[in-house]
Amino acid sequence: FKTVGLIGAKGNEVKISGAQAKGCAPVTTAFKNGTKNIKPVKAKTIAKSLAIGNPADGYYALKTAQETGGFFEEATNREIVDGISLLAATEGIFAETAGGVTVACLKKLVKQGKIKPNEETVAYITGIGLKTLEAIEGKVKLPTIIESSLKSFKKNILRR
Repeated sequence: FKTVGLIGAKGNEVKISGAQAKGCAPVTTAFKNGTKNIKPVKAKTIAKSLAIGNPADGYYALKTAQETGGFFEEATNREIVDGISLLAATEGIFAETAGGVTVACLKKLVKQGKIKPNEETVAYITGIGLKTLEAIEGKVKLPTIIESSLKSFKKNILRR
């Protein structure tokens, strides 16, 4: 993002924000406390891909958010599942738990007025939900799985 400025391009400054799961949010905690001291934590979250209690690049993520005027926010397990559901229902994207964290934190930042509802925003959603099915089991309705036959289709789908 800094490269754009180096080549002389002008425009709105990019703010870079971060999102972490509440059960493993050492960078978010440091950001909110206004410190550069990231204290390692023991991860307790359904977002296994983000369950890094002592992130190697945490300092750089924190520094980037601070230098660009960005923010850090955290999401509870319930908010993560709600974020996954919202993205699936509105965009047709079945994200894994890290994507749920991103959506949940984005919602919070908008609600807090830190990101305006009409502000151009990019959210990185990179993992597919099939990797973390255990995180949503029993919390959302999973699709019906049917045999690959017309008889099974009629029995399971058309009778609804």
